Amino acid sequence: MAADNIILIGLPGAGKSTLGVVLAKILNYSFLDGDILIQGQEGKTLQALIDELGPEGFLQVENRVLSEVECSRTIVATGGSAVYSDPAMQHLSQMGVVVHLQVSEGELANRLGDLDERGVVLRNGHVASLHDLYEERMPLYRQYAQITIDVTGKQVRESAKELQLALVDYWQSTGMK
Repeated sequence: MAADNIILIGLPGAGKSTLGVVLAKILNYSFLDGDILIQGQEGKTLQALIDELGPEGFLQVENRVLSEVECSRTIVATGGSAVYSDPAMQHLSQMGVVVHLQVSEGELANRLGDLDERGVVLRNGHVASLHDLYEERMPLYRQYAQITIDVTGKQVRESAKELQLALVDYWQSTGMK
């Protein structure tokens, strides 16, 4: 398995998919959106899966799908809840460098619409509040990330360039490239 991928993790609205596409163009990588992969394999929207299977059932599907991903030279934008699955995150970590796109809670509130329509889950149920989601997931993002980029208040291209420089530094310091 190639370890030349870049795995993006972060809260819903942090910009994983948007920044991932831009970064893929800059680096001449492929792009894979984990949420779209799940929807394609299951034939349903994320919210429909959560409604049908419940939060725990959805997390099992997400774990299975992400644990089976095989790719090379690809930016993988995970769903925000991927960090609830240690097996999936261990698999993704072996595939490349894990990057946390961090964004302030205040900016998230401005970026996000109705969380119930986004297919967002807490580990033990539906989202009670953005604050609960933020508090529950931030330690998990920190646990898995090798690189953290704060994207608060930044344009996508600016964040992509910052991440590109951080990746070069990371690869040089680890001897990966």
